[in-house]
Amino acid sequence: MVNWELRNCCQRDQKLFLATIGVFTVVILCLWRTVLLTPFKLITVFLHEASHAIACKLTCGQVEGMQVHANEGGVTQTRGGVYWVILPAGYLGSSFWGMVLILASTNLLTAKIAAGCFGVALLIVLFVAKNWTLRGLCIGFIILLAIVWVLQETTTVRILRYIILFIGVMNSLFSVYDIYDDLISRRVNSSDAEKFAEVCPCPCNGVAWGVIWGLISFTFLCGAMYLGLVILS
Repeated sequence: MVNWELRNCCQRDQKLFLATIGVFTVVILCLWRTVLLTPFKLITVFLHEASHAIACKLTCGQVEGMQVHANEGGVTQTRGGVYWVILPAGYLGSSFWGMVLILASTNLLTAKIAAGCFGVALLIVLFVAKNWTLRGLCIGFIILLAIVWVLQETTTVRILRYIILFIGVMNSLFSVYDIYDDLISRRVNSSDAEKFAEVCPCPCNGVAWGVIWGLISFTFLCGAMYLGLVILS
């Protein structure tokens, strides 16, 4: 039976899971404006743009190219597809993938599957990337995942689950921050939320959609922690 009520919480693995997320959160906040986190911020931008691309393909559109810039911006060129599905997919998609990576870290097998899928996605995007920042990002993280995988299999350095968890936590936190910074604290007419407000029949402006997307993203983060505890119970 699935322990949805989390009876007898928290056991050793559950405490370690929560403690690790807490430590990673503190480390990320302390290093937020340093160059050490720049590659991980860019990987969040990558997942944001990849989510636009996935939504485009799922709605029968054509992806013409992707870019991730060193200033933590990015763009995905699409043609066709369902516009009102593609637009919110970036912010909500990157939050969703953060949740998936956090949950995948609860088990070594699922962490390996997540690392493998992540590596394949990076390899695919490497061939459609339109700038060298994105190409370098893909190559760098493919090498990182390969090194961590080899260490996991051949040495006593077993850090694959923690790398996947760190990327998941970083992605979740940066997604929430990105929504606040891009869509709520300032109003940019070219933002995804403002464009979505133009095509959505609901009477909300871009800031309102930013708040809604921010709440959904934060829910993904909380949901990841809750489901992780359930899995480990």
